[in-house]
Amino acid sequence: MREFETEIRTADGVMDTFVCHPEEGGPRPAVILYMDAPGIREELRDMARRLGAVGYFVMLPNMYYRVGREGHYGYDLARIRDDDNERQKMFAVMQSLSNALVVADTEGLVAFARGTEAAAAGPMGCVGYCMSGQYVMAAGAAYPDDFAAIASYHGVGLITDQDDSPHLTADRIKGECYLGFASDDPYVPEAVLDALPGVLNEAGVDHRIEIYPDTEHGFVFPQRPVYRKAAAERHWETLFDLFSRRLRA
Repeated sequence: MREFETEIRTADGVMDTFVCHPEEGGPRPAVILYMDAPGIREELRDMARRLGAVGYFVMLPNMYYRVGREGHYGYDLARIRDDDNERQKMFAVMQSLSNALVVADTEGLVAFARGTEAAAAGPMGCVGYCMSGQYVMAAGAAYPDDFAAIASYHGVGLITDQDDSPHLTADRIKGECYLGFASDDPYVPEAVLDALPGVLNEAGVDHRIEIYPDTEHGFVFPQRPVYRKAAAERHWETLFDLFSRRLRA
C-alpha cells in the first residue's frame, strides 16, 4: 500500500489530505472518504487503508482545514466523550461547515484525482459518516457526472428545513446511493427515516436504505463504545459491493 499526505488547493486555502492506494496495478477508481465530527485521526486513516487495500485510490480530506491541521481544532479529541465542554467545542467546529463549503472543497478533490496517474479516469465514489451523510448527497448532486456510487452511514442532515437541504437537489444525482442507519439514533429523527424513501423515489434516485438492528449512532467506528463488530462488518460488505458494481469502467 502506498500512502502519503498531500495539500489540495481550494478557494479558501489548502486542504491537507491523506491519500492511499495499492502499489501494484492501477490506475484505481477514486474514492473520497468524508470524515465524521471528531475529525482526522488514525482510526479514519485505518478505514481509508482498508478501503484502499481492496483496490481504490482513497482520499481522506481534513474538512476542518479552515480551522487548522489535524489536532488543531480547538478541542481535545481524547476528552470529547467525557467532557461536555469539549463536545461543545467539537460541535462548534462541525457547524463551521456547510453543504456549500464541502461542495466547493470537493471540486479540488475531484480535480486532484483527475490529474493523478494512480487514479482511474472513470466513475468516482464517495462515502460519508455521521455529519458527512449530508455532504456526500450534496456532492453527488453537484458532480453527478463524476460520482457513480454514494454511501452514507448513520448520516445526518439528509432532510432539513434549510434552503440547502440535500433532499432538495437529490433529483440531480445520477449515481447509486446506499444509506445505512442505526436503529437507535437521536441525531436522525424518525420522521426523516419515514420520509426518505418517498423523497428519493420522487427524485428518481437509485437507492437502497438499510436499518442496522441493535445499533447506535457511530456503530462502525472500532474505537467507540457503541461499536458493533457484526454491523460494522456488514457496513464494509455493503460499501465494497456498491463500489465494485459501480466504479468499474
